Amino acid sequence: MSDDERKKQIAELSKSLKEGERLVGPTRRPDGTLRKPIRIRAGYTPQDEVAIYQPKGALLKKEMGSAGPPGYEPDADSKPKTKSVKRNERKKEKRIQAALEKEKNVSEVEDSGKQESLEALTSQVNRLAVQDSPQAQDIDKRIRALKKKIRLSEALEQKSAEQDLKPEQLEKLAKLEDWRRELKLLEDEKGETTVS
Repeated sequence: MSDDERKKQIAELSKSLKEGERLVGPTRRPDGTLRKPIRIRAGYTPQDEVAIYQPKGALLKKEMGSAGPPGYEPDADSKPKTKSVKRNERKKEKRIQAALEKEKNVSEVEDSGKQESLEALTSQVNRLAVQDSPQAQDIDKRIRALKKKIRLSEALEQKSAEQDLKPEQLEKLAKLEDWRRELKLLEDEKGETTVS
């Protein structure tokens, strides 16, 4: 199609246009061919040009901008301060200054007191460590575990008359006397540590 033919085609299309309609001329494709001209109806808005919907609340917020809440009068805030308001502000500043000075003094006293309290605390911790050593806790834990094993194996012994036992259960029964001896030794050891 030559330029003359295209111009004739566009002229024919533009004759048939109604009022308010417009015609978009042919556009060139990447391969070099031309697209057909497009007729756009009156009042049509392309999809990408349509305004995004905004609710009424958002529109009102935009309108108000930084005006503040409804009924706010910025002139009311700019009233001159009375003598009593000024006096109260000065008192407040003095209180803040006094509090800051007091904190400084307290922190100086705390620094010297920290060394004394640290030494006292370490001595107390050392005393507690001697009284309740981890070894004593381990002994208590071991005693509880042995008592439980003995209790379970005795229950198993009573059951054994009723039914046959598995090999693991037989091993438990064989170890029962060893556990009792170990329990007696641990209880004696615990008694010695509490006496001393």
